[in-house]
Amino acid sequence: MKATIDRIEGEIAVLLLGDKGEFKLNIPLSQLPDGCKEGDVLNMSFERDVVGTEQAKERVSGLMERLNKKNQGKTGIIRGPGS
Repeated sequence: MKATIDRIEGEIAVLLLGDKGEFKLNIPLSQLPDGCKEGDVLNMSFERDVVGTEQAKERVSGLMERLNKKNQGKTGIIRGPGS
């Protein structure tokens, strides 16, 4: 995928993506290769982070477990005034 650096605003680079630049992406300038400037075309690629995905699943699973323990024994019924 290609991206063009449209402009740099302080520490943020505004990238245009797509064939006609129809998508914008703001990214910290520090995440781009040194020497990048407005008008530069960048090659972008993505890779799946298997370890990061597993860590995120474990984090969410832990949160769900804590919520379930906290709510054990509760009916989940919300009663309004006068109930």
